[in-house]
Amino acid sequence: MLADRRVLLGVTGGIAAYKSAHLARLLTGAGAEVTVVMTASAMRFVGPDTFAALTGRPVHTSLWERPGEVLHVRLAHAIDLVVVAPATAHLLARLATGMADDLLTSILLEYSGPLVVVPAMHTGMWEHPATRGNVAVLRERGVTLCGPVTGALAHGDEGLGRMAEPEDILATASSTLARSPSGETPADLTNREIVVTAGPTYEAIDPVRFLGNRSSGRMGVSVAVEAARRGARVHLVLGPGTVAPPPGVEAEHVTSAEQMRTAVHSHLDAADAVVMAAAVADFRPKRVSPGKLKKDDGPPELILEPTPDILRELGAARRPGSVLVGFAAETDDVEAAGSAKLVAKGVDILVANEVGRPGTGFGSETNHAAIFDATGDDVPLRDWTKAELATAIVDRIVARLD
Repeated sequence: MLADRRVLLGVTGGIAAYKSAHLARLLTGAGAEVTVVMTASAMRFVGPDTFAALTGRPVHTSLWERPGEVLHVRLAHAIDLVVVAPATAHLLARLATGMADDLLTSILLEYSGPLVVVPAMHTGMWEHPATRGNVAVLRERGVTLCGPVTGALAHGDEGLGRMAEPEDILATASSTLARSPSGETPADLTNREIVVTAGPTYEAIDPVRFLGNRSSGRMGVSVAVEAARRGARVHLVLGPGTVAPPPGVEAEHVTSAEQMRTAVHSHLDAADAVVMAAAVADFRPKRVSPGKLKKDDGPPELILEPTPDILRELGAARRPGSVLVGFAAETDDVEAAGSAKLVAKGVDILVANEVGRPGTGFGSETNHAAIFDATGDDVPLRDWTKAELATAIVDRIVARLD
């Protein structure tokens, strides 16, 4: 989606600017023609020569560097997408109020295409009512926000406000361009309720140990982001040890399969669609030790029992007219297994995802997956970014709801 597209990367003055260099490399590696515009404060953290070397293109830093060309107008009309990363609280305020006091904000005021803004700041600044108000204004204008996420901040602090990782920003940029030829976000899920599950479940062995799997939750979060962008009210049921929930969705953290089952069923009556992207454990210990199992006592004998088959239950319990999407993680005979599970689980759409090798599935940026549809409109195994696959899933949900 980014191949041969013209992307302007705006870099503002936050410590996270060092991560924007990696983002520039990723965008260029995806085939985009990347033009970098830096604010004066951004150059206190990273030098323009770094971005010039990574993109192979000159870096622009001043509104007055080519006054005869009206540079901000020329650049605004010569690009397909703008990504601002990091976007400081100051940038969000200037963008929301329409200020144009440097090259980057002048470009943004002239530009009318798709815009991805990646906030990065300390928690208090992000949660301040002024910032929240500016963010609300930008969302109403159709601006796509990526992050922030919870993690390490400057000066050893921790909290919500960390800039999203470059790989996630790349996926958001690709998804933003994929939504429509003009880059505009269709509001085709307005007033719809969507439930999405993501990540693994952990099934306790004792208070310390558990049975789990390698799911990162990134696929389910990608679906939640895409549905929220298109106007849905999204309930994200998120397993443990996963990526941070995105802004704009209602997130509920769970640990076990039983907890995930309870959470999903609590939203089922109102749900227009349920997307079961979580990798729910198939088995759990029949008996959970109340105390830590001691190594000196030797290897414990674990007797397992099945966990609830949440997807099969939903196939029978969902309300008429709602859409049910299931996922199957497979290492062998992926298409055959996916086709069979579509029928066995009673779902409308089944995404069969190959796992167990590098470059696809759990924790990867891409998926090698097939889509099976009860209508017979299937897509054979192919490579997708998680953002592309999320868009394809949401498109099918919209088609069924319409």
